[in-house]
Amino acid sequence: MNALIATDLDRTMIFSRAASGFSTALEERSGSPSAVEEPVCVEIYNAAPLSFMTPGAVTKLTALAASTPVVPTTTRTREQFERITLPGGPFAYAVVSNGGRIVRDGENDEDWRSALEARIATTSAPVAELHADLQTRIDESWVSSTRIADDLFAYLVVDLDRQPSDFVDDWRAWCTPRGWSVSQQGRKIYAMPDGVTKSAAVAEVRRRLVDDGVLTPDAPLFAAGDGQLDADLLEYADHAIRPAHGELHDSGWTRPGLTVTASAGIEAGEEILDWFVDHAHHPASAPHPLRPALAEK
Repeated sequence: MNALIATDLDRTMIFSRAASGFSTALEERSGSPSAVEEPVCVEIYNAAPLSFMTPGAVTKLTALAASTPVVPTTTRTREQFERITLPGGPFAYAVVSNGGRIVRDGENDEDWRSALEARIATTSAPVAELHADLQTRIDESWVSSTRIADDLFAYLVVDLDRQPSDFVDDWRAWCTPRGWSVSQQGRKIYAMPDGVTKSAAVAEVRRRLVDDGVLTPDAPLFAAGDGQLDADLLEYADHAIRPAHGELHDSGWTRPGLTVTASAGIEAGEEILDWFVDHAHHPASAPHPLRPALAEK
């Protein structure tokens, strides 16, 4: 194989109705819903449709995965990831829990997880300590739920209108010296132990695929993502693309050679797939990368 694809999922490949911008796109393109195909549901949760892709994106991801190794790379836990019927599956590898787990042929890679836990035990305060501090800072007037995900990291879902303006900065000031990072993506605020990154897990998958002869050593990595927790993956990739929406877009985040989609919402997902297909099948046409250092293994 001559290329590897690693892509974030939520708001990059798959979209909720609210995040899709589908109704707006209909109005701008035709003024009539009949002129554009309805999105395809790829996730059902609590008996209701939750996540969608365009019909074109479904077709393109299916074809891409048949010809090129694709690694779904998500902050979702394995349980949350497996709710998605992602076109092109089953995938040989998936990265879940923001790099906290590698799933290989449908099974947890325990060697990766054990090594990760040993490493973060030396760099980050225990998640129970972090969660105990969090409970002293929040209340139900503006937080609808909190969760310890995969016994690894924490996140909370907030009411943006009621969230205290200084919460993130104050909590970050407590977390940083204890080996944790804090980021906000819409209504979710994450606390992640240092060293738990998408780039490190994808670097390990890449190494294994080279060792197994699936990839040549010089095969480029193409990556996509929209949020702050995707930034390290986009920095690590040989070539990167992000949609014209999301946390990175709102902050103006960039890196040398970054591509930004022309469209936003669900149509950006299909545009990203067009970019993947074009570059993966014709890697020599991609701009020469400024090769970043390998992520920590």
